[in-house]
Amino acid sequence: QVQLVESGGGLVQAGGSLRLSCAASGSIFSINAMGWYRQAPGGQREFVAYITKGGSTVYADSVKGRFTISRDNAKNTVYLQMNSLKPEDTAVYYCKAMRVGDNYWGQGTQVTVST
Repeated sequence: QVQLVESGGGLVQAGGSLRLSCAASGSIFSINAMGWYRQAPGGQREFVAYITKGGSTVYADSVKGRFTISRDNAKNTVYLQMNSLKPEDTAVYYCKAMRVGDNYWGQGTQVTVST
């Protein structure tokens, strides 16, 4: 089992920045990649970014150039630095841990971007 705890969400004005954190615990040795997804009100959960165990990263086109995913292996934590935030970035952001045969999700953290 893998447990994920997100933090760092909040209310920010358009153009501002936030940094989300996702702390992993449990059977983390088998995790191949970790990622961030988001779900806006009335919408479906969508991919934002992920980072592999080797450090390779992939981003959704909508956040490329504004968001940066990183990891601190010593702290078993993944971060999402979000800059130049837009109102359309408003959503609940979820952390996901991926390993062969299993996916694990955090409880989510709300990000609200005001105009």
